[in-house]
Amino acid sequence: MKRWTVWQRVGMTLTLAGWNLAVWAAITPESVISSTADEVVATLKKDKAIQNGDRAKAYALIQDKVLPHFDFTRMTRLAMGKNWRQASPEQQQKLTEGFRDLLVRTYASSLSQYKNQELKVKGSDMEDGGNEATVHSVVIPSGGPSVPIDYRMEKSGEDWKVFDIQVDGVSLVTNYRNEFSDIVRNHGIDGLIQAMADKSRQAESRTAGKK
Repeated sequence: MKRWTVWQRVGMTLTLAGWNLAVWAAITPESVISSTADEVVATLKKDKAIQNGDRAKAYALIQDKVLPHFDFTRMTRLAMGKNWRQASPEQQQKLTEGFRDLLVRTYASSLSQYKNQELKVKGSDMEDGGNEATVHSVVIPSGGPSVPIDYRMEKSGEDWKVFDIQVDGVSLVTNYRNEFSDIVRNHGIDGLIQAMADKSRQAESRTAGKK
């Protein structure tokens, strides 16, 4: 089950690239990330409660800055691969909600780990006639080597939404696809839904233990 920990590897990069798309008339994939990184980091720096593991405040920050700008349905569909078609509409909804909840709770536990990391956007590549893009960035820690992070994004109206993240060349959804496939093979779709719920509770417990 070690692949379940991949979200912890990218939790801090999400912290550095939180989103708040309030009044931009024309936004680009790069601006979605770079224009708000300073705001999110500033929030973390001044909010000691989040740094100390306050779950309610961490969830509120994620809800406000991150969730509106992820396409969790597409992320879940990609992570499920061919097994997505085996799920009923009700199961697909539960899978999407379970995946979102798992990622949010795992990500919340990483907010207390912020240590003055810096995110720099290095450019982007447009794809699919300008409807998709890959934004290239690097996370520069306070000590240690930089980590390249690529954000796969799709245009949604005037906004851009993330549907995959690649950390040092490793895709988040691909990692989960391997894990999900194993669980579905052994326990079925309902087994995967239950496994997500179990992992969410474990992530919640880890976060609670930091308070």
